[in-house]
Amino acid sequence: MRALIGLPLLALAACQVSRDDQNDTISATYNEEVAENAAADVGNFAEEVANDVENTAEDIGNKAENVDVDVDLNTAN
Repeated sequence: MRALIGLPLLALAACQVSRDDQNDTISATYNEEVAENAAADVGNFAEEVANDVENTAEDIGNKAENVDVDVDLNTAN
C-alpha cells in the first residue's frame, strides 16, 4: 500500500522540463514510456511483497501444524 503512495512522485519523474534561455521559454513534456515503466516497477514490487507475505503465512501455518502438545492429567494435588 505504501508503494502506491509514491505513484504521483513517479508520474512527476516522467515530466521533463527544459528551459530555452535564448527565447526565454520553458517547456514541459510528459514521457509516457517512463511513466509506464515506473508503474510497472511499482506493480512488480507490490507483487513481490504479496508473494513474500503469502510465503511467510504459509510457513507459519506449516509450523502450527507441526506442534505436538502432551497433556498430563495425572497430577497430584
